[in-house]
Amino acid sequence: MRSMSDTLARLAALRGTFRPRPMQDNPDLVALAAFGTNPGALGGYIYLPSKRARNMALVVVLHGCTQTAAGYDIGAGWSGLAEDYGFALLFPEQRRSNNQNLCFNWFNPEDIRRDHGEVFSIRQMIAKVVAEHSIDSRRVFVTGLSAGGAMTAAMLATYPEVFAGGAIIAGLPYASAATIPEAFDRMRGHGGPTARELELRLRNASGHRGPWPTLSLWQGSADRTVVPSNANAIVEQWRNVHGIDALPSRVENIGRHQRRVWTDAHGVEVIELYTIAGMDHGTPLDVGTGYGASGPFMLDVGISSTVEIARSWGLVPSFEKRRKADLSAAQNTAATSTTGSDRGGIQQVIEDALRSAGLLR
Repeated sequence: MRSMSDTLARLAALRGTFRPRPMQDNPDLVALAAFGTNPGALGGYIYLPSKRARNMALVVVLHGCTQTAAGYDIGAGWSGLAEDYGFALLFPEQRRSNNQNLCFNWFNPEDIRRDHGEVFSIRQMIAKVVAEHSIDSRRVFVTGLSAGGAMTAAMLATYPEVFAGGAIIAGLPYASAATIPEAFDRMRGHGGPTARELELRLRNASGHRGPWPTLSLWQGSADRTVVPSNANAIVEQWRNVHGIDALPSRVENIGRHQRRVWTDAHGVEVIELYTIAGMDHGTPLDVGTGYGASGPFMLDVGISSTVEIARSWGLVPSFEKRRKADLSAAQNTAATSTTGSDRGGIQQVIEDALRSAGLLR
């Protein structure tokens, strides 16, 4: 066990790494009113798209250390995607009185035990939003970065019946640490429970007997804060509850990046692991999609975890491109296809391009 002086030194170093960003306002996020006993003393915000249908899906988004709900949304671009595709968002937010660095307390046993602490506060928020905003309870998902990723693992473990799927970005296995010194060791890949013990902790977290949520994992190959072995440990923790083999069913290359996929006995993709080549600690973005903004721990690496996660959950149709991107492409096509006397036909070219994309009838 590490000494207290070593732990304090690590905390000081962490504060130097995670430089707080100025508070960012996002007027589209609405503060969540009273939502239960709130034993974890968390705050929360919601986003509802302007065009709301009955039985919307809900995505719960958990920020990382030193981040706010609004700041993470601006970086990751979730509310822009939700507006375009018509699903709701819930942003739980840590308070400095709970954790000086605004980290969700994924390493505190009382905050990751079913019907206790922070996980129960988040569960109460979900219940309120589902009840009040015509949410399809079969389409509730959760995602998060770093400490938010580790808390995503905790939500999936303690309330697997609530979620259809989860996405963990640079996170850690559920219940892999129980103290701050252990948390630092696990982040760096030191020590930790065996794969069998991690699986038992997952199974015992809820006593769940039904189908388990699907899992999307995102990990930078050069992450020095939460090292890549943690993503592999999450796969091992979840592999047997899904009844899948140790080796992936297939491996895909996406440019320099790699996606490994595990399918169950029915051929359903139940776990995927994206390894982002050369990426340090943060959320993978492709700002060219129009979703998200690069910044500290929000990394433009040419692939959008936000878009791809939503696509894997069926929130963004796999065949559909973003409307604004298609409009831009149509305009570029028109510009290069017309000259001088042809300018009068630009509108027709744009309309033809939009029709071919299925965006205009």
